[in-house]
Amino acid sequence: MENKERTTSELLQLIVIPNRSENMSVGDIKNSLRERGFGILLALAVLPICLPVPVPPGYTTFFSIPLFIFSVQMMWGVKSPWLPGWINKKEISRRSLERLIEKVTPWLRKIESYLHARLTYISVHAWERIIGIFAFIFTIPIALPIPLINVLPGWGILIMSLGLLNKDGLTIIVGMTVGTIGIGIALIILALIWMGVSVPSFY
Repeated sequence: MENKERTTSELLQLIVIPNRSENMSVGDIKNSLRERGFGILLALAVLPICLPVPVPPGYTTFFSIPLFIFSVQMMWGVKSPWLPGWINKKEISRRSLERLIEKVTPWLRKIESYLHARLTYISVHAWERIIGIFAFIFTIPIALPIPLINVLPGWGILIMSLGLLNKDGLTIIVGMTVGTIGIGIALIILALIWMGVSVPSFY
């Protein structure tokens, strides 16, 4: 029960602190955070997308795979997150994970300071299914290797995940709004590309 009272930023720190190995598998990370369910796994999968830094082609597409898998399971009402074996076995450098967590922790702590239980008359399971629908839609532009269209949908998923973890329905709605704005921007950029207008590249 004690772990459930920890914030998301504290739980992310606990991924690497007890583990001294050089690499960690995705399965190990999932198992260490199992008690927080889909919320923490969605947040962890989308964190690299939320950082406004130059990324190589295919970077966001790779991270969209677990997002699609989790969002579909949430829509179907699956109780416990599942990943295919090849993703479970995928290893991540402990040092890279530490750097990522170090970068996002200040942002997470600022967001967490505003979170508290709201709209709790909607059950967590019902919120999970609603978030699954929105997360699936938001993941579509994330999967496309096109600059400028990934960050806002990613933040929408992250904010929804934090709202789910803190049983904060209002924050979940804010995340839905942010992601929907991101979808609108993505559609505009895709329309410009279709019309032959070039967009800046950050690769």
